[in-house]
Amino acid sequence: MMSNDFEKAFSNFLERREYDEASSALFAMVRIAFLAGWKAAGGEPPSPQKLFELIRCGAGDPKLIKPQEDP
Repeated sequence: MMSNDFEKAFSNFLERREYDEASSALFAMVRIAFLAGWKAAGGEPPSPQKLFELIRCGAGDPKLIKPQEDP
């Protein structure tokens, strides 16, 4: 009986925003520590990468949209 309560409570915790934030923070700390060790061992730091791209809602690809001509 107690196990079912634990599993339900743990499942509810995993679905919360606080868990996502804690998980992201832990991942960031592990990555920073790994990078420090990587650099200390003589490795080259990774090149910067685009984390995300903002896209306007309802807008198409700006490279594909041609300007409208006046009639």
